[in-house]
Amino acid sequence: MSPTQRCFANDVRPELFDREPFLFTHQLLGHPALSMENLGRMIPALPERQVHYSSGRLQTSDNFERAQEEHGNGMCIEETIATLRTSNSYIMIREPQEDESFHPLFRELVEDVNGVLGRRDGGRAHEPKMYLFLSSPNSVTPFHIDRATNFLMQFQGSKEISVFPQWDPRVMTVVERESHVSRGRHRPLWRPETQALATTFQFKPGDALHIPFIAGHHVRNGPEDVSISLSLFFQTDETRLLTDAMVFNHHLRERLKLQPAGVGTARWRDGLKAGAWRTGRSVAHALRRTA
Repeated sequence: MSPTQRCFANDVRPELFDREPFLFTHQLLGHPALSMENLGRMIPALPERQVHYSSGRLQTSDNFERAQEEHGNGMCIEETIATLRTSNSYIMIREPQEDESFHPLFRELVEDVNGVLGRRDGGRAHEPKMYLFLSSPNSVTPFHIDRATNFLMQFQGSKEISVFPQWDPRVMTVVERESHVSRGRHRPLWRPETQALATTFQFKPGDALHIPFIAGHHVRNGPEDVSISLSLFFQTDETRLLTDAMVFNHHLRERLKLQPAGVGTARWRDGLKAGAWRTGRSVAHALRRTA
C-alpha cells in the first residue's frame, strides 16, 4: 500500500483495471460524511439538479436514466429520506462534494485513484465525479452502462451486483453502445438471456468494486437494511480515446449511413478514429472562432 493511500487497502489490482471487474477493500467505514445524520442535513440543502430520486420498485429492463420522470415515489426528498427503510425508494446525489462535509473525502479518493493509475501506467484520473446512492431494502437499479470508469464503495446494507463483459455484442450491440456514449437515440437494452455472461458480486460494507468503463451492470439491494454506497467516476487517457472513437463511429452511422467496425477490438484502429474525431472537432472549433 502506498504510504499516502488513505481510502483503499492493498488489495487493489491495477493489472485488471478497465479490463475486468474486481472486488477490493475500502477503509472508510464510519466516515462522518456518510452518517445518516449528515446525509439528512446535507441532501435537502443541495440544489434540485443534484438530487434525483424515484421508486425503488423497478425492473431490470426499466430506463435507469428516466427513473425519476417515469417512476416517481410521490414524496418530497425529506419524506423519502425519513422513510427509506419502508418506502421502496431510491436516491442518487450528483457531486455531493459540493457540500463541505464531503470535500476531504473527495480529495482523498482522487489521490488514491491516481495512485492506482500511477502504478498501472503512470496515468491520472480526468474529470472525477462523486455520486452518492441511498436506497431501500430490495430495491433494484436497472441494467445500464456508465460513460466512465467506476470505483463503487459500500457503507451500509448489502447488494448483489451483476457486471457484464464490456465489448460482448450479446450484451449490447455496437449501435446501442456508441449511441449511448454519444447521447444519441438508442440505449442499451436488457436481454435476460445474457444473465449467464455476468460476473455477480455479493457486496457488503467495507467492500469496493471496480466496474470497468462501459461495462453493463444491474443491482439488487439486500433485504436487511437501507443501502448507502458511494462511487467515484472518472476518465483516463484510454477511456477518452475509446469515447472519441465511439462518437466518431456514431456520426459515421447516423450522418453518412456507413457501417464502421466496432470499437474495442483493435486499439490501433480505435486510435485512428479518435484522432480523426479530435482533428475534425478542432477544425470545426477554429472555423467557428474565425467566422
